[in-house]
Amino acid sequence: MKYKIFSLLFVVMSFYSCQQNEKVRVLKMSHNLNQRHPVHVGLLHLDEKLQKLSSGKMQIDIYPGGQLGSENQCLEMLQIGSLALTKVSAASLSNFVEEYKVFGLPYMFESKQQLFDILDSEIGDDLLNVTKPYLFRGLGYFDAGARSFYTVKNPILTPDDLKGLKIRVMQSAMAMDMVKEFGGSATPISAGELYTALQSGVVDGAENNPPTYETTHEYEVASHFSMNEHTMLPEILIISNVVWEQLTEQEQKWLMESVVSAEAYQRKVWANKEVESMEKVKKSGVKIYYPDKKPFMELVKDMPEKYKDNKRLYTFVERIRAFKLQNYNTDNTNTEDDDAKNS
Repeated sequence: MKYKIFSLLFVVMSFYSCQQNEKVRVLKMSHNLNQRHPVHVGLLHLDEKLQKLSSGKMQIDIYPGGQLGSENQCLEMLQIGSLALTKVSAASLSNFVEEYKVFGLPYMFESKQQLFDILDSEIGDDLLNVTKPYLFRGLGYFDAGARSFYTVKNPILTPDDLKGLKIRVMQSAMAMDMVKEFGGSATPISAGELYTALQSGVVDGAENNPPTYETTHEYEVASHFSMNEHTMLPEILIISNVVWEQLTEQEQKWLMESVVSAEAYQRKVWANKEVESMEKVKKSGVKIYYPDKKPFMELVKDMPEKYKDNKRLYTFVERIRAFKLQNYNTDNTNTEDDDAKNS
């Protein structure tokens, strides 16, 4: 009897020991946003879903707020495999990968749904795959809204309102070219210096999405927000090639299923955050405008042709145009929501 009890106890202890010693695949991830940002919330969902699908065999350790470095530094760490995952804006990624410059072309996407449809198509899949030669691969897309103009003194209702104004842009030749086409003077300034630059008159305005406008408190010094939505720059989830190749086929499947779930979840979180941000800035006295997009679109419609010799970029310009022609009435440049707001 004692032998049977001892044997049973040994089996139980051995099983518990195996469970304790079973390796958990931990993927280290870093990004430069705060913990309240919709992208971070989406990443928390990604980790939760991955742990659930893998029954705890995989998890993601997330380091927000630039703890492990800037976007470019994270990309470099991915290339050598010292970091597994990161998110990077399409604008930053375009400094590495020519094809991603397509997102910087104004009005390449005329509505949020159109952007999502294209990202979820074969075009979006192919864009994720073009990064492989750079030692990292795309996994999916998170929403980062549409960028619009906001100014200190007067609203931007037509392109003429930009004439003579100094507008802060990212360090991007395409963004500078866009503002020039609209009639403004593009002024590259780091994000951390923008609030002071607006406050002191170094620049007359800037352009970004509503949640960033609100969370940076730039609405306090630039109280005119014009929703012209000239560009849509998604966030890209990427993984190191070195780390991806270390994953088993099952682990890769778990990760990809989790990304698909996180994409859908984060889009809803972002949409709610946009509404929340707009309500907050309105209460503070910000005036929000919904200008007719057609005059803006007309001025920059030929911008893609400047990049015709860049075959890697222009191939995706043509594919997106073909997709839009096949699936949408592209003559209607305003969405139904815009028409309703302008009525």
